[in-house]
Amino acid sequence: MSFKFTPYTLQKIEHIFTDIDYVLRYEKGNFQSGFCMLEHQHVAVVNKFLTIENKINALIDILAQLDIDENTLSEECKKTFKQVQQLMQKKEVFVEEVLF
Repeated sequence: MSFKFTPYTLQKIEHIFTDIDYVLRYEKGNFQSGFCMLEHQHVAVVNKFLTIENKINALIDILAQLDIDENTLSEECKKTFKQVQQLMQKKEVFVEEVLF
């Protein structure tokens, strides 16, 4: 199972946010991507000027911080989420190898 940084992959990850009832916004500005609660609505914000790869990485970093119940995801999103989880695990292993 390979993970490609393409607009299609970005769309698949965006669907995960839809399934977990997050509003995903792409905004311009000088800020780090993140998530918050705004007027009783969960919002994730990503810099719109990032490359596709950086947008995907930002969304993956946000997903890593969220407590996601996989039962709320559609079958398609479950597959994508499993790929994202594998990528997150690889990142963790890489960081541990570099730091220690």
